[in-house]
Amino acid sequence: MNWILLIIAGLFEVGFASCLGKAKETSGSESTLWMAGFFVCLSISMGLLYKATQELPIGTAYAVWTGIGAVGTVLVGILVFKEPATFWRIFFLSTLIASIIGLKFVSSH
Repeated sequence: MNWILLIIAGLFEVGFASCLGKAKETSGSESTLWMAGFFVCLSISMGLLYKATQELPIGTAYAVWTGIGAVGTVLVGILVFKEPATFWRIFFLSTLIASIIGLKFVSSH
């Protein structure tokens, strides 16, 4: 169950990073709404991360949480914000995914 909470927390990290990107692209009340989304996603992400670390090792949980956030944010950047999908970006993204999976397998919980 804690691994599921951690994955959801990582997805909300992608949400808060994406909201920051959208807030940067907009202005006025639209930007304010994106910033509100940022704070909601941030709060949920941190709360779930806290809950997951009650049972999972903090080092592993934090690394997996940031990894999910990093991978998801890069994918959102490519798909939504039209950032380049170069060979090296995809290559290193793949190594990050492999590292996240590896940490899950070697974790004692």
